[in-house]
Amino acid sequence: MRILVVNKKMLFAYGALLLCAVLTFFFSSNAATSVFNEEMTERLLPIYNVDRGDEKVCALTFDAAWDDADTDQLIEILDTYQVKATFFMVGSWVEKYPNSVKKFADKGHEIMNHSDTHPHINQLSTQKVKEEIAGCADKIEAVTGVRPTLFRGPYGEYNNTVIRAAQELGHKTLQWDVDSLDWKDLDTQDIVTRVLKRVKPGSVMLFHNGAKNTPAALPQIIKKLQEEGYRFVTATELLLPEPTSINSQGTQIAAKTKTPEDATMENTPPEEPLQAPEDSPVS
Repeated sequence: MRILVVNKKMLFAYGALLLCAVLTFFFSSNAATSVFNEEMTERLLPIYNVDRGDEKVCALTFDAAWDDADTDQLIEILDTYQVKATFFMVGSWVEKYPNSVKKFADKGHEIMNHSDTHPHINQLSTQKVKEEIAGCADKIEAVTGVRPTLFRGPYGEYNNTVIRAAQELGHKTLQWDVDSLDWKDLDTQDIVTRVLKRVKPGSVMLFHNGAKNTPAALPQIIKKLQEEGYRFVTATELLLPEPTSINSQGTQIAAKTKTPEDATMENTPPEEPLQAPEDSPVS
């Protein structure tokens, strides 16, 4: 039988190895957990506006959840200035006023998704969110023959669950960067001034059907912007073709596409080692 004699040097060596193993496991675990947590807590953003460079193009959008008393008036104003708008409609509104929905659609305006019952959607489960979006989409398609591809949450609410659920149902989530606050019954001139000083190339404007002074403010806003060289397009026309991304400000931007030169560079080993930028950690 062999007897293993452990002296102080061996004990120290074994202890050091054990300590290294523990530390390696600890830091590897923490790194993996950190990456996992970062992925799990990544905050998704909807589109607030679009990077169209200096091109003076903007989108006029309405949320339709109230009555339909101003339907004909809005259509007449938009016709006068040859503007096509995008209407985000609640499913229950579509169900209640199908003739108004058809009037807007027949005039070439976009009909998009504003949920089925106008709930606080960021408080719902994934399944309930999908039911809200799908329920509204079904009603819009039944009236117009076209299924919506854009979603706007009631009260402007959203979270990761909402955005992911919308994506899975074929909808991009669109907010706005110019809020008329017409639902607060601001004076006509206050609405006009507020909107005009905020519009920029790629802006998405928010109005509401049934708002007291919107029909009086719209002609002034549209006329002034057209005089400044702005062109009004629907929300889907404003959006950029894929691939795109959304920056931290909620602006949709074009993703850089690879050119043949990029591919060649990727497959060609560099003649000398590449240096990391000054502020980048070197692994």
